[in-house]
Amino acid sequence: MYLKTAIITAWILATWIVILVGSPSISIKVLGCIALGGGIAGCGMSIGHDANHGGYSSSPLVNRCIGFCYDIIGVSSFLWKFRHNQLHHVYTNLDGYDAEIEGDGVVRMSPHTEHQPHHRLQHVWIWLIYPFIPFYWYIRDTQRVLFNQDYQEQAPPPMQRSDYLVFWGGRCLGLLFFVGIPLAMGYSFLEVALGLSIVYMTYGAIVCEVFMLAHVVESVEFPKPNPESHQIEDEWAIVQIKTTADFAPHNPILNWYLGGLNYQVIHHLFPQVCHIHYPQLAPILAEVCEEFGVNYCVYPTLRAAVASNYRWLRLMAIGGEV
Repeated sequence: MYLKTAIITAWILATWIVILVGSPSISIKVLGCIALGGGIAGCGMSIGHDANHGGYSSSPLVNRCIGFCYDIIGVSSFLWKFRHNQLHHVYTNLDGYDAEIEGDGVVRMSPHTEHQPHHRLQHVWIWLIYPFIPFYWYIRDTQRVLFNQDYQEQAPPPMQRSDYLVFWGGRCLGLLFFVGIPLAMGYSFLEVALGLSIVYMTYGAIVCEVFMLAHVVESVEFPKPNPESHQIEDEWAIVQIKTTADFAPHNPILNWYLGGLNYQVIHHLFPQVCHIHYPQLAPILAEVCEEFGVNYCVYPTLRAAVASNYRWLRLMAIGGEV
């Protein structure tokens, strides 16, 4: 993990230097911005994700320090831990509970979500939405901190002084790094805005689609709690396996770059285990699932998972429960 952290950090810094002081060619700078966006996505998936789950290190202090990278790139680590670690990991794919599949009504991911007319072509235009999601996260996290807003009536824990310091400190450092430095070097505000847009749109396109491939595909389930007891019949671990899918497990490049997010089933069962162990744990889980007759969904390739995600979104665009 330390080696991967060093490589991805070097990737980000090197591309940033190339953008700032490298060739004046516009095409080189655009390619540099795309590469920087890929590096930030890698940082979020391979470094910050484990750290904010408590799986990067056995030291809580190290996890918190490394997890601060989320705040620097514009995602509140405090709110992410509540939204992702608690709401998503505990209530995976449960409509009304899992904030990650709620989509603010823009996208219909669950068959239990009310269908709206604008959902009819969501499988087409959703690809144009992904690149803008990081800007949405930045704005919504700021609103939630300023106005104490909830997630689907689920209230985050109260923020302490240290949490506010991390939140606003991360935003200040991010703005200084991505906006202040290029402005100080003579780039115009328009140039900075365009370059930063390319960076974050690349980042958004990558991380949003990767999330979809784990939970918004044909082979996973979207359980519906009993309306009276508000309970699910299966136990928690079984629900995690039924609501989650792996993809491209034998692709070494994706295994390294995605930080184990293509091994989502293992991750949901053991979120505090560092992702570098997932390839060794997955075969053990597969044997146990086969022994007890539990379907462990694995898409063999990235292409197969993307195709399944597209077909599911198209099915959800039709309307009605499945």
